[in-house]
Amino acid sequence: MRFESPWMLVLLLGLPALLWWRHRRMGPGAAIRFSWTRNAARAGASLRQRLGFIPQVLRFLALGLLVIALARPQQGMERVREANEGIAIEMVLDRSSSMAAEMNFEGRRLNRLEVVKEVFAAFVLGDGRDLKGRGNDLVGMISFAGFPETVCPLTLGHGALPQFLETVRLASPRSEEDGTAIGDAMALAAARLKTAEDTLARQLPGAANRFLIKSKVMILLTDGQQTAGKRSPAEAAKLAGEWGIKVYAIAVTGQEEMRSQDTFFGRFLQFGSAPAPNTRDLEAIATGTGGKFFLAGDAESLGDIYQEIDSLERSKIEAVRFMDYREWFAPFALAALCLVALEIALNCTLFRKIP
Repeated sequence: MRFESPWMLVLLLGLPALLWWRHRRMGPGAAIRFSWTRNAARAGASLRQRLGFIPQVLRFLALGLLVIALARPQQGMERVREANEGIAIEMVLDRSSSMAAEMNFEGRRLNRLEVVKEVFAAFVLGDGRDLKGRGNDLVGMISFAGFPETVCPLTLGHGALPQFLETVRLASPRSEEDGTAIGDAMALAAARLKTAEDTLARQLPGAANRFLIKSKVMILLTDGQQTAGKRSPAEAAKLAGEWGIKVYAIAVTGQEEMRSQDTFFGRFLQFGSAPAPNTRDLEAIATGTGGKFFLAGDAESLGDIYQEIDSLERSKIEAVRFMDYREWFAPFALAALCLVALEIALNCTLFRKIP
């Protein structure tokens, strides 16, 4: 709480002087002579007489509230506007049938795709522990199997991300859509990042003048080698390097592949050998673009990788602080008016004097 005109509060010092002057001016008040007053004195004062000071107190309280109202009390609320610098992040996620292999995640058995989706959602939205969220960053997502497709365009509005992630499904084994088109997916992601400024301008007109995209990052996650697509990962990485896009490549692998198989007799675990991802190509892609290569053998290591990426790609956020004030003149003036009305009502009824 603050006062726009604090010098008006000096008038409060005049209230005691006003009370003294009024008391002196009024004197002892009207009187009627009696020959014998001993019995009247012995009777004492009534309750109404003892409370006769209330109208006068109400008047001086009203004057005090009016002085406070004239000083214009204001309540300030600090507002912080952030996000004038951020990072454009494109997640490139493998959804081929090999991602059906399962792993333990927080006491649950989930396939690799489900684990990756949950960890990525925590990376963007925050998990309340180690991951703080990417509230100031443009985030988009591309999934791929035999061909790439845009799941979520680059956006600052991350609230709809969980719904977009729900649409990502594993490709059916041995179907036309199955495969691993890493190069085509990377090329599409690079194109999306290249035009990130235009995307931001369409979403928030005028934001391009106050929002700086500090860097552009692609997070590639796959568990296999290129088996489909027209463009090789090396060609796509060259495009990303020319456009100033860093690639963080994550290879998901394990010693053996474990999947749940539904049969007539119930669900069983099926074990088999896991195909090894092409770590050499992925490492070359990452280092060639200024990024980093990671190997995730389980859900815990995958979470650690996202924490490291989160710490590596952080913006310096400049906050603009300002105060938004709300005027409180009216409540104080209204309270003073109510006290004056109450004083008049009491003087005309309960505390009415004759003469």
